[in-house]
Amino acid sequence: MTWLITGGAGFIGAHVVRAMTEAGERVAVYDDLSTGDLSRVPAGVPFVHGSTLDGDGLRRAMAELSVRGIVHLAAKKQVGESVERPLYYYRENVHGLQVLLGAAADSGVRAFLFSSSAAVYGMPDVELVTEDTPCAPINPYGETKLAGEWLVRAAGRAHGMATASMRYFNVAGAATPELADTGVFNLVPMVFEKLTRGEAPLIFGEDYDTADGTCVRDFIHVDDIASAHLTAARALLVREAGTDLTVNIGRGEGVSVREMINLIGEVTGYGADSAPVSVARRPGDPHRVVASAARIRAELGWSARRDPRDMVTSAWAGWCLRHPTARRGQRQKA
Repeated sequence: MTWLITGGAGFIGAHVVRAMTEAGERVAVYDDLSTGDLSRVPAGVPFVHGSTLDGDGLRRAMAELSVRGIVHLAAKKQVGESVERPLYYYRENVHGLQVLLGAAADSGVRAFLFSSSAAVYGMPDVELVTEDTPCAPINPYGETKLAGEWLVRAAGRAHGMATASMRYFNVAGAATPELADTGVFNLVPMVFEKLTRGEAPLIFGEDYDTADGTCVRDFIHVDDIASAHLTAARALLVREAGTDLTVNIGRGEGVSVREMINLIGEVTGYGADSAPVSVARRPGDPHRVVASAARIRAELGWSARRDPRDMVTSAWAGWCLRHPTARRGQRQKA
């Protein structure tokens, strides 16, 4: 059988493709390349250029590739953009998923793995976020992910697919420099960009109810995300048709924004240059969001292996590959 990986030319998707192919799984990539990069798709892996809004194209691809399982990562994912363009996000993330699930049901797909997000929880006021923590998303992006979970669960029950929803926390790092994230939307690349421009990193609020006053997050290596998908995909093949599983993917350990910035300064060699500047809080930033990883350990026997230093070191290697002058900090350290 073949696993169809939608969004497989993107940052996380390419890591999932890598993990699954290296483990011996047969995969194919379906991507519209709106944010993906074809160079991320390994040689020999079938690639179909298409949109999840194209039901006929999806059914044709599934028939030609003998698809029996889907890992769905294709989505729009920028929180700020989702606030500005909610109709676009609901069309791409919810309607696109509806079309994909319809094609999957018509094609006899029996396993469907959905890429969700910790954004479904909104601003949880708990020490550890479990899968039973109430979901209260605070932006259209999070809403589309929660609606997606509902849709996947319902379609799986109705059409005999085993399904799972994977709620990612703060993804960082890279398996290889070539697969590193090219966007500058998350903390680690945002700090890299500031440092290599000779500017101070920013901390959005240092008066939170945390040990050092800055927000605390659960950072998870993208390679761990990929291994979790491989584990879950294989588990779905032996689960009963129509069953559903929802799990967090995190380390279960919090790291503050200030701690992460300090680690970035140490790893990159920018050291004293990495002293951050504090500015006003951003609306909607919860003080602490850290996953409970108990359910995924119990259900799938999976746990994260990489620590924050691994994340920063691997992400920095990718940044330096694309920005050769960024090595200035490393030379200064030497």
